[in-house]
Amino acid sequence: MKKFFLIILSYLFITFNTFVFADNNNKVLKIGILAPFSEELKTLGETILFSANLALHDIGADSIKLYPVGYSNDKNEINKACEKFKEEGVKIVLGPVDSKFLKELNRCSEIVFLSLSNMDANINDNVIMMGINLESQLLAIKKLIKKKKKKKTIILYPDNEYSKHVERNIRFINFQNSKVFKYSNDPKILTNQIEKLTNYKKRKINLIARIKKLENSEDPKDLNELNILKQRFTLGKVNFDSVVIIDFDNGLKSILTSLAYTDVSEKDVLIVAANQWFDKSILTESSIKEFYFPSVNLENLEKFKKDFFKIHNYKPNEVGILAYDCIGLIYYLWKNDTIIKSVNNFNFKKEIKGKIGKFKISDNKVIQSLEIYKLENSNFVKNKF
Repeated sequence: MKKFFLIILSYLFITFNTFVFADNNNKVLKIGILAPFSEELKTLGETILFSANLALHDIGADSIKLYPVGYSNDKNEINKACEKFKEEGVKIVLGPVDSKFLKELNRCSEIVFLSLSNMDANINDNVIMMGINLESQLLAIKKLIKKKKKKKTIILYPDNEYSKHVERNIRFINFQNSKVFKYSNDPKILTNQIEKLTNYKKRKINLIARIKKLENSEDPKDLNELNILKQRFTLGKVNFDSVVIIDFDNGLKSILTSLAYTDVSEKDVLIVAANQWFDKSILTESSIKEFYFPSVNLENLEKFKKDFFKIHNYKPNEVGILAYDCIGLIYYLWKNDTIIKSVNNFNFKKEIKGKIGKFKISDNKVIQSLEIYKLENSNFVKNKF
């Protein structure tokens, strides 16, 4: 396995632009790259490393040197990586991707880590998580609900290992006139839960009763209404005017399908999703064709992917744009003659503009100013308030 890591890293070093490794003077900023280079995660690790290199290329920084170190799922490898960084005099590291090695990173207190995880907006000792955190998303969603003048909100989230994390963020944001609802990942249980939430059985009875009454009428208006009702599953409105779904991928699709099945219409209810990265499969697999979500700047994301593809001939994971911005952030400090000694050096009084959009690091917290997009007519459209 160690030999495999060496082969991968050697390959990555060779493919880099040589200016990244220029060390012609004593003023060189050393940035560590802590990324997964194991066989199953090779592409993700390469994406992070190549994205960092792309940022340096765009910046034109010849006084920055990258030090990639790989890890897999072993805590000991994180500890060994930290020792390697110390030996090289690296004080700032981009990575890792996840948050499960937080304790190991905290022990390496002399190094600042810009993690690509999104698990916490708060800075944890020497670790800043630069992922699109839930707190930032919920702040954007709360603003949208207020702009749309919605009064009753249901917040849905799955029952899994992240439930407590979600609940903590919901309490912190404090949505007014809202109820939370934790649902099962079991499709059969989920269907029953959504039926109960939407008062489906009562509304189904209302529909059947109304259809029976209209079937005995010969009035053209009644017959027209009858034809419309026969295409529906229920009759009557639900007891909420906005729903927030904190889920993604198949989980999000399941909830959207369940809402459509219980006649929750996007025409009557504002539907908003978190953790959505412009998943195009939602365009064809969702019964609901219109909903909102907070996200990074789509135009910048597409340009980043296009630039990346031109060089490396494959589409990068979205985490690449975060790595790109992290390098830009580090360079911003470096350009202003800031010696990075701790996370305190990253607390700014003003917003920083990156590829993802604007974000702010202040009071030991990372908050992204996310934009709201809308799935409309099979396209992702930027919402304009």
